[in-house]
Amino acid sequence: METTNGHGERHNAWIGSAGAAGTDLRSDTMTTPTASMLAAIQSCTLLDDVFREDPTTMDLEAHCAALTGKEAGLFVLSGTMGNQLALRSLLTQPPHGVVCDHRSHIVKYEAGGVSSLTGAMVKAVVPKNGIHLTLEDIETNVYLDDDVHTCPTRVISLENTLNGMIMPLEEVQRISAFARQHGLKMHCDGARLWEAAASGAGSLADFSACFDTVTLCFSKGLGAPVGSILVGDNDVIKHSRWVRKSIGGGLRQPGVVTAAARVGVDETFGKGPNGQGGLLRETHVLAKEVANMWTDLGGKLFHPVHTNMVWLDLDEARCSASKIEALGTEVGLKLFANRLVIHYQIYQNREVVVRRLRKVFEKILLEKSSDGAASEPARGEASIYRKQ
Repeated sequence: METTNGHGERHNAWIGSAGAAGTDLRSDTMTTPTASMLAAIQSCTLLDDVFREDPTTMDLEAHCAALTGKEAGLFVLSGTMGNQLALRSLLTQPPHGVVCDHRSHIVKYEAGGVSSLTGAMVKAVVPKNGIHLTLEDIETNVYLDDDVHTCPTRVISLENTLNGMIMPLEEVQRISAFARQHGLKMHCDGARLWEAAASGAGSLADFSACFDTVTLCFSKGLGAPVGSILVGDNDVIKHSRWVRKSIGGGLRQPGVVTAAARVGVDETFGKGPNGQGGLLRETHVLAKEVANMWTDLGGKLFHPVHTNMVWLDLDEARCSASKIEALGTEVGLKLFANRLVIHYQIYQNREVVVRRLRKVFEKILLEKSSDGAASEPARGEASIYRKQ
């Protein structure tokens, strides 16, 4: 389906990988809705969710709760909203603190929401292994005493996947057992937990059993246009629904977005808690192929490839972010700095994308020794959303 904007310019709509997403590797949020999502929207219910009357929305919430083994679910407009509602519901009375990875979205990319909405102090921890937090990292950074000088830890927030890397289920279980031993709550920013489950690292239910609350994103990787889900026990979700209303997140006829989200869950992730029959696992295979193509040409990686992200070491390749983005534009690819996200619509367009990526890689690495220029030192803390 194509539409025009009134000036004769064409815009693709509801065609998935045949549209702009098929050559956009900047993020898995770039996945675009499909014809089957449009069909689901055309037959969705259009009743009021603030009154909890919309069957399409309630069915999505119940389905996601069942996939994760939780009592209830709550549709939210974004992953940020889901994380903030969860933390606001788990944190009840200051003073209280949250321990998380220093790269976590809740501390780096959610506009200070934890502090403004909960009054909590965030303790951002650098994992010693460079990949994911361990129980030992947690033990040395929580405050469990009642010393009046300290801000007691009340929640441990883990992100899985983080930068495409998986926190192993065994490690999550160790941290969860420690948290329960000491009366701490556990939250999972699982925007990309679908990827961890699809990789075979553990089912959604296995991971979710370790947490009090979990968020999962429909618009990151699954192709839906809007939304995330927050799952947890009935009491927590009831409180989160209240907080959602207080910050303007109550929806009247959300079936138009929750219907598309359900298609994303069923078709892109799959029918069961391990992503059976879904499309995500193939993106992990392609990501490793892309990574091998880079390293075979002499490039190095910034992070190991666990799922659908490939992090190029551009500093070692003496290539600036602006250069790789310009090279991408020359061959018809949208790139952003050193992160390549191999979402499922890239996989569906893989023959075109891989051929173009090879041209970019060759241009960078084969010319590195002759005229490659080192990138300028970054100013300020690195951010995936801000050019350095």
